[in-house]
Amino acid sequence: MKFTKLNDWLGRLNQKSAKSKPASLYEMIGGEETTLNLCQRFYDIMEQDPKAAQLRAIHSEDLRTTRKKFFEFMTGWLGGPSLYEKKYGHPQLRARHLHVKVDESMISQWLYCMNRALEESVTDDQLRQVIWNNLVPLARHMKNQ
Repeated sequence: MKFTKLNDWLGRLNQKSAKSKPASLYEMIGGEETTLNLCQRFYDIMEQDPKAAQLRAIHSEDLRTTRKKFFEFMTGWLGGPSLYEKKYGHPQLRARHLHVKVDESMISQWLYCMNRALEESVTDDQLRQVIWNNLVPLARHMKNQ
């Protein structure tokens, strides 16, 4: 069975018995370990791949805080603990990125890094596709130029 959207996947989970707690994407991909690996690989790729040079240039030299915040955000976004929201409140992603020019080039570079990180970190093809199908519109929503 192929799931192409987060809602398809969630609908399937909701069909489970009321007695069993549905698994989240976070749990299904491997929880904290896989999410941390995904986020670290994203920034490793961004730092090392010349195709992401413009994206890297808009970030601070030291990425430790950025990496941590991204992991906290992705943990909650994937259905794990709401680490980011507990510390910083609602993500308000677009508003938090208004200080930088987010155009098609930036979006493409972000998606390039994320696609590679997903391919290297999430082993299940269907889960990877569900995540990708929901990250693309999120990335496109960030456009402000």
